[in-house]
Amino acid sequence: MFGAQKGELNASDRKLDGSELRVGIVQARFNNSVTNALAQACRQELLALGVIEKHVELVSVPGALEIPVALQAMAESNRYDALIALGCVIRGETFHFELVAQESAAGVTRVALDYQLPIANAILTTENMAQAEARQTEKGPEAARAAVEMANLLSDLDR
Repeated sequence: MFGAQKGELNASDRKLDGSELRVGIVQARFNNSVTNALAQACRQELLALGVIEKHVELVSVPGALEIPVALQAMAESNRYDALIALGCVIRGETFHFELVAQESAAGVTRVALDYQLPIANAILTTENMAQAEARQTEKGPEAARAAVEMANLLSDLDR
């Protein structure tokens, strides 16, 4: 910790300090083998960043299109410093993939902007299951880090 005294966090450590945060996670059940792995990796990273286990709430919804509604309800509760969206949309033979991918992402962004609440979007959109499985353990922790960093940033900007 260059530049910090013993017991102090430097700026880069502080931005990933989750010890004071409450985080909500919305997990889609569709493609649940992938979303379960995303959720497990995400929770582990949140705990590693200092988020207290009882301050992490996970709810599940049927699929990616339902994620924004759950995020909105969580945002309206004012109980969370950050939210995380976890899902998996795999391309099929119809236009449905594009609809689900675009609308779920737009809904997540809308909730984040409407409530000025950081939401890490880890809804995977892949061509096939192999691509999803290749990303399932890395995207969860990335979402956890993004959520913690953005919650701390918004807190600092609010001061």
